[in-house]
Amino acid sequence: MKNENIAPSTGDQTAALSLSTLAFTVCFAVWTIFAIIGVQIQKDLGLSDTQLGILVGTPILTGSLIRLMLGIWTDQFGGRVMFAWVMLASSLATFLLSGAQTYSQILLAALGVGIAGGSFVVGITYVAHWFPPHRKGMAMGVLGMGNAGAAVTKFVAPYVMIAFGWPMVAQVWAAALLLMTAVFWFGTKDEPTLAKRVAEGQPPESFWDQLEPLKDARVWRFSLYYFFVFGAFVALALWLPRYLTGAYGVDIKLAGLLAASYSLSASVFRAWGGWLSDRYGARTVMYATFWVSIICCFLLAYPHTDYVIHGIKGDITFSFGWNVWAFTGILFVLGFFMSFGKAAVYKHIVSYYPNRVGAVSGMVGLVGGLGGWILPILFGVMNDLTGIWSSCFMLLYGLVIISMIWMHWTIRHMEKSEHPTLAMPQDLGSQKK
Repeated sequence: MKNENIAPSTGDQTAALSLSTLAFTVCFAVWTIFAIIGVQIQKDLGLSDTQLGILVGTPILTGSLIRLMLGIWTDQFGGRVMFAWVMLASSLATFLLSGAQTYSQILLAALGVGIAGGSFVVGITYVAHWFPPHRKGMAMGVLGMGNAGAAVTKFVAPYVMIAFGWPMVAQVWAAALLLMTAVFWFGTKDEPTLAKRVAEGQPPESFWDQLEPLKDARVWRFSLYYFFVFGAFVALALWLPRYLTGAYGVDIKLAGLLAASYSLSASVFRAWGGWLSDRYGARTVMYATFWVSIICCFLLAYPHTDYVIHGIKGDITFSFGWNVWAFTGILFVLGFFMSFGKAAVYKHIVSYYPNRVGAVSGMVGLVGGLGGWILPILFGVMNDLTGIWSSCFMLLYGLVIISMIWMHWTIRHMEKSEHPTLAMPQDLGSQKK
């Protein structure tokens, strides 16, 4: 066919990217809904911090476990139909949540709400097929800005919840998803690769062939990176309202606003991180992300402490700790660089596995999403065991140190390798054009 190699129009690219980003924003707002309503549910049902951690982490578990399958299905059947399916299913579950009354019923509904979290791997696979290699990092960075949906929930949900109760929040969010499904379906087209395959009558690649790249250890290294830059982001987005109301005694409205500043910093700069990854290399961006995260997590992990020095003329006492504004400022910086890291991870994926974006991004997203599930639970457990609010940042400090060590060791090994083809420009440093 004569038109098979014609590049997609700018208008179609813009529609695919902009509506995918908007849809992902709505999905992410739903996925993190328990960050706000979970605080009220905890009060209503008398839940412990561990039970709250399980509750806020349950949608994250579902959204994580289905990512691999969604990635493969998106490569096989197309991102447009899969995105619509994800939004419809999660909209129904979110509406049913509003009628749940017991802890077990809410947990069951939360499993369905979690389907919304699978939207990212669908979106990343769909968008990747619309853009050439030198623009993929930017495009996926723009899509990743949909993480700002967590901030939308924190800005808006407290006011809806206070005025009408937490069930109304679920109903409004469900309606927003349903509306977004219609807008996305009628405003986008099937990706060019799918359209070409259908026109040629080619069958989709088999399930087992799609899984072939998962044998590569590099996929698991990228997964660990994403466990921190995305998993920890989701965990903190869910945990911060509880942290701020408990550690600093602020009300839920102020806690939501302060937590939203972190969610925004960890989201809206992702497009910039994608551009930097295109321009200077994903490895350079990952190094910057890990170094700054190490510093920030160390500062945030230091608990408020009273000191007594036995001086010559008597005891000298002083205290050290971050007030709520200093805490928020450091957290904003952490989120800023985590947004860069999220973009850099997926720049690695599309560079190494251009024909297996769905499966590889699905697995990396699965592991990263599991971080968003297990870390809030561990935050609650550590609170219950240690009684120290900042213990969650102690855990994150250890996680980012391990990630940095593995990355640096692997890079040093590749640089000394007799097979330089194992390393790509996007991983080693700047990309020559």
